Amino acid sequence: MNLPRHLLCSAAALPLLLSACGGDGAPQASAPPPQLSKAQGGALQACATLSAVSLPNTRFTSATVVPAGALAGQQAPEHCLVQGLMHERTGVNGNYAIGFEMRLPKAWNGRFFYQANGGGDGVVATAVGASGPGTDTTALSMGFAVLSSDAGHNGAQNNAGPGHFGLDPQARLDYGYQAVAKLTPMGRKVVNAAYGKEPDRMYMGGCSNGGRHAMVAASRYAAQYDGILAGNPGFNLPKSAVQGAWDTQWLNTVADSTAALSSAFTPAELNLVADRVLARCDALDGLKDGMVLDVQACQTTFKLDLDVPTCSGARDGSCLSAAQKTAMGKIFGGAKNAAGTALHASFPYDPGMRSGGWSVWKYFINTTLGAGSLPYIFTTPPNALAPTALVDGLLNYSMDKDAPKIGTTGGLFTESALAFMTPPDADRLFTLRERGAKLMVYHGTADPAFSSDDTANWYTALRKTHGEDTPNFARYYPVAGMNHCSGGVATDRFDMLTALVDWVEDGRAPDRITASVRPANADLAATGWSSARTRPLCPFPKVARYQGGNTESAASFACE
Repeated sequence: MNLPRHLLCSAAALPLLLSACGGDGAPQASAPPPQLSKAQGGALQACATLSAVSLPNTRFTSATVVPAGALAGQQAPEHCLVQGLMHERTGVNGNYAIGFEMRLPKAWNGRFFYQANGGGDGVVATAVGASGPGTDTTALSMGFAVLSSDAGHNGAQNNAGPGHFGLDPQARLDYGYQAVAKLTPMGRKVVNAAYGKEPDRMYMGGCSNGGRHAMVAASRYAAQYDGILAGNPGFNLPKSAVQGAWDTQWLNTVADSTAALSSAFTPAELNLVADRVLARCDALDGLKDGMVLDVQACQTTFKLDLDVPTCSGARDGSCLSAAQKTAMGKIFGGAKNAAGTALHASFPYDPGMRSGGWSVWKYFINTTLGAGSLPYIFTTPPNALAPTALVDGLLNYSMDKDAPKIGTTGGLFTESALAFMTPPDADRLFTLRERGAKLMVYHGTADPAFSSDDTANWYTALRKTHGEDTPNFARYYPVAGMNHCSGGVATDRFDMLTALVDWVEDGRAPDRITASVRPANADLAATGWSSARTRPLCPFPKVARYQGGNTESAASFACE
């Protein structure tokens, strides 16, 4: 009997079939996923004529040849740039459409890359397709056909302020997941018109909200994408927005004023906590090197109350006041309602909190981008606050009365924020697994915006569902010390797209990824690290442990 494995191990399965499942309901190891074939490339056959291609609900506005040269700070090959709009309509606050661009290299490798963009979308970013943070290699330079979009709203045209497109029900849905469903088949057909065949292999990647798009695709569009790369994924983005309100409220309890949240913790005080984390956790991976590679062990080893001195007098950077300790503990412990029920995940203590990226997000981005997104996009019905009232909206946000509204519907808003923003059944990726597609996820453990604990919890749940099969199709790589998508006290330069292609098309599983120092990372100026430092990124729950030898080389570490 060849029942699908997700039916075989369901609660409704017959008792005779339960022997194929683990004692906790998780399936045991079975035959490996099928091996997908390698993409075959081709040459660009048309460019200027692509603007005349007729496709449903699509208007091409231009198609031009771009010579090889610098593009978005990196080198790009000669390619065809196609721009256009899909599903143009009139909605709340004006006109809407899904704006996009495609860049089609003259020498094509047979692959398609959907560049999922970050933030609130709203801008068609240059379609180059990052292979990972800080790399010189892009999907376009590798020969991919790359698509980028604004996910259904023009930020400059439709927004009277941050998040105002959330007043339009369809714009919410496009932003959440529907734009991807509309753009993907269009992109395939443009590729076919350009090269005489559709892509052999389909890839998607992005970081932050782009990582969320990628995680949603792994759940909703697994039948269409063969390889998915999700960086620092805010796959529970509405909950992260609630966390932003929680952070702002607790920072305000120890700040000099709402206008100066940055006074809540000075750089010296953040350095103090980071140093105490290192003192307790640096050696847990076998080497004192200014990095905490065993993140999980550190969370039970470091104790804020015991390991950081409490001020008995004025704040001078050598201690935290009792109120500061309470505020920091609440922030890292995750948002909760009055009953103590968790509304979001915790955050790990990590020395990367000393970086400018951590402070900028907690003090400023939460009170701008986050402050607009929470009432307009993630609250149903939307709470149309004036731009001048956004920060007050965070300070007055109720974890008991307002937070549940990320899960409600009403009127024209037929899907809640949790429904249209998060991947459905994120821990049940049977379609992805059974067709041979692969998912790689990375997340900086000092991310101040989206919790790496949340991502670790997701992967733990995925392993519970899929058992020993899980690393055959999905792997998660924590990046010690890295902030939101880059920066922090970290080796934050690595190429995961090449590894993903090798895994999807050649069956070479990425047992470790080598990460190096990124020269532009200003957070490393005072660390004393070698500019040649490399470290392995290990698939969770394995940890990079020092084995002896060159302390600056990834080769001296094993994933155990």
